[in-house]
Amino acid sequence: MTLKLVLPKGRINTKVLQLLSDVGITLVGDDRNYRPKAYGFDLEVKLLKSQNIPSLVEMGQHDIGFAGLDWMYERRSEVEVIKNLGFDPVKIVACIPEEWDWEEVKQRKVIVASEYKRIATDYLDKNGFNYQLLRSYGATEVFPPEDADMIIDNTSTGTTIRANRLKIVDTVMESSTQFIANKDALKDPGKRQDIDNLLTLMQAVLNGRERVLIEMNCSNDTVESIVNLLPAMRSPTVSRLYNEEGFAVKAAVPKKDIQSLIPALLQAGATDILETPIRKSL
Repeated sequence: MTLKLVLPKGRINTKVLQLLSDVGITLVGDDRNYRPKAYGFDLEVKLLKSQNIPSLVEMGQHDIGFAGLDWMYERRSEVEVIKNLGFDPVKIVACIPEEWDWEEVKQRKVIVASEYKRIATDYLDKNGFNYQLLRSYGATEVFPPEDADMIIDNTSTGTTIRANRLKIVDTVMESSTQFIANKDALKDPGKRQDIDNLLTLMQAVLNGRERVLIEMNCSNDTVESIVNLLPAMRSPTVSRLYNEEGFAVKAAVPKKDIQSLIPALLQAGATDILETPIRKSL
């Protein structure tokens, strides 16, 4: 059964495409092709702006897709979040000119520029602002101080905000890439199975990115101390060396621990240490 998949163009596209590639899905098409051909999984693929994806998945135009949490909230889309991928994390922030006083700004009527009409309205109403909302269509940070007193916009590093002599005064929400599905598609047994299979493959890739396979040899009298050092997914694999005294030990360990783990293993008596990337892990 063919799943209809909608992919984002723009900022969050790169990591999503890399994930699909690591899963084993190849997309063929040039940069101007909005309907690439998919190989490796039964998919009908279309590329659209991230802002439109949640609504179209909710409507059933597509079975599954990838979108930022900010646009899901902005569109009030009734979709099922299958997996928070955590890609491209951003904050939606309120900003004012860097020399202005935030407490003073909150006491007067303000013009607020934002690409997020609903997110901005919810925030401003909740915090009791007297405001006029100006809908922006990109480059929101250039509005203050002449054309707006405040902006509500997304940022990952704050560099663009600082470059335009603005300062962050509040965080409205945090967002990252979500893998989403149409609720009716999940009720279809065939589509649900395919979505679950795709999710399993994606999870295997994500798990593999967090771990490495480490292998080593050790003597009879050091094997226990070496095994105790290994933070394996389960128990490490230990086997006798052929025609020799000692053991071969291997384990999948968190990548973040490897820098401190290898010196500790060497000190405990491990030899012939090999570190290997893991493509998939479940």
